[in-house]
Amino acid sequence: MSLLVWVAVVLIGGAGSVARFYVDGLVGSAFRTGFPYGTLVVNLSGAVVLGLLTGLALTGDAALLAGTAAVGSYTTFSTWILETQRLTEERQYRKALLNIVVSLVLGVAAAEVGRLIGAHL
Repeated sequence: MSLLVWVAVVLIGGAGSVARFYVDGLVGSAFRTGFPYGTLVVNLSGAVVLGLLTGLALTGDAALLAGTAAVGSYTTFSTWILETQRLTEERQYRKALLNIVVSLVLGVAAAEVGRLIGAHL
């Protein structure tokens, strides 16, 4: 892997993290319900984009930069799990279960929608 690719991963990964922080904050401030809508929106939009990239059948450095650096730094599995665990600590079991089910079901559907779009481009 070249130095240019490493630098691109750092820059694109940083931009993805900043985008996640911004979108999560924007959505979270719009919906002050105690449910982690910001993370849900981030992860679902990332699933669509990752599905799209899969449908486009990117390979090599393009797949690394778009999939891992951009989408991988934008989406967040760990925050999703932490927020779900926080909901259970607060005895908000319905919200925790809803977060798990909605994230998984809509995440798989979002990835498939993205893949179908990418396959037809």
